[in-house]
Amino acid sequence: MSEGIPCSDTGGVKPMTIGGRMVRERERCIGMTPEERAWRAQYLKDQILTEREPVFVKELHEQFRNPLRRWYMKPLDNLLLEPLIPRIGREPATIIRTMIGKIGLGIAFTYAVIYYFKYNPNDWTKKSGWKVIHSRKRVVPGDPGFPQLSDRSEFGDYASKGFKNSPI
Repeated sequence: MSEGIPCSDTGGVKPMTIGGRMVRERERCIGMTPEERAWRAQYLKDQILTEREPVFVKELHEQFRNPLRRWYMKPLDNLLLEPLIPRIGREPATIIRTMIGKIGLGIAFTYAVIYYFKYNPNDWTKKSGWKVIHSRKRVVPGDPGFPQLSDRSEFGDYASKGFKNSPI
């Protein structure tokens, strides 16, 4: 039988920050002993990363990333990320790779919407398709063409969905 609480992330031990009570400015303003000042100075020095940090461990990265996500991200990783990392660094290369991926998805979505509206109209031949309604031009007294009469003069003009103009 295991020790501690079975559902706890910390195994029953209360979590604490490595910064201690001195991470809060109010605690530091109350007063610090010379030992606490030395500890705080060393703590701040330890927070500075060296040139080789942060360390990227590829195996750990692959272990925590979903296999399907790794599969669909592979083409842009191979085309953009791998060649750019030695030249500009991991973080800028990742930002560029992400932005190009998002822009590509945006362009693909735009083309899909344009294609759908162009080739799937809501007409009498099918039930599907988005119905696009165009408003009439506004005409007020004094404008040429006032009063603007409706272009629908017969009952069959309403809701015909283009049937009246079809070649059949």
